[in-house]
Amino acid sequence: MVRYWKTLNEGWDAVFGSRFARGGGVIDYPLLKLRMNRLANTFIRMLFGISLNDTTNAFKAYRRTVIEGCQPLLSAHFNLTVELPLKAIVRGYSWTVIPITWRNRRTGEAKLKIQEMGSRYLFICLYLWLEKHLSRGDYRKDTK
Repeated sequence: MVRYWKTLNEGWDAVFGSRFARGGGVIDYPLLKLRMNRLANTFIRMLFGISLNDTTNAFKAYRRTVIEGCQPLLSAHFNLTVELPLKAIVRGYSWTVIPITWRNRRTGEAKLKIQEMGSRYLFICLYLWLEKHLSRGDYRKDTK
């Protein structure tokens, strides 16, 4: 959290953690889940033409102005972790990436079900792709 705070204080509007940036890593990542993650993130990168390689990662920090500027939020589930960073990017907020390390849980079960969330992720991605290409910048930070 301290690294996120320091990075925000450098002037960035948002800071995104990446398990796949240089210096980041994963420990005990299930192979199927890893492959699905990499496919989903590659799809998002190609769809939006962005360099962020871990959009689905939940470890992010935002200035209050970004959260306010990303309203209205549509996601009622874990797909919020994709909606917020993509809205911040599409709407013109500055962002950067810091490496993080992720470790698979040692006890309990993951609540994220890939099959269940896939359509929610896809909906958010397509919605924001449409916003990016059809809104004529109506929601962009620099036009307010």
